[in-house]
Amino acid sequence: MRNNLTTFFIVALVALTGCSGSDVYLGEWRGTDINGDKYTLSFKPKNFSIKRENGDSLNFEYSQNSVKIENSVRTYGIKLKDGRGYNIFFPIANDVSKGLMTMENGKPVYTLSRTSYLSQDELYSLIK
Repeated sequence: MRNNLTTFFIVALVALTGCSGSDVYLGEWRGTDINGDKYTLSFKPKNFSIKRENGDSLNFEYSQNSVKIENSVRTYGIKLKDGRGYNIFFPIANDVSKGLMTMENGKPVYTLSRTSYLSQDELYSLIK
C-alpha cells in the first residue's frame, strides 16, 4: 500500500510540473500594478502576455507548477521559462473573477479582475 501511495504522489508531482495553465485563470484580465498603472493580461495554456495602456506588450512562456485550495481560496503557482516564479491568488472564497498576481515571496505585482481595474485596497475590501 505504501509503495502505491508513493507512486501516486510521484506521478502527480510529474504531472503538475509540466502542466499548462488552469482554466480558472486562462483568458483576459484587467490588471493594476502597485502604482495604479493599468494593463491587460492574457493567459493562454503555455504563455501569457502583458499589454500596457500605450500598446506595448511583453510575452512570457510559463508552466503551472502548483495548485493550492484552502477554505475555498485558490492559489496557482506558475514558473516562467526564465526561472522566475509567481502565484495567482484568488483571496475571495468561491470567487475566481478577482485575484492577485504575486511574486513567489508574496509581493504583489498586479491585482486582477475580469471586468474592471481594481486597486489592492479595493480587492481586499471585498473579502468577507
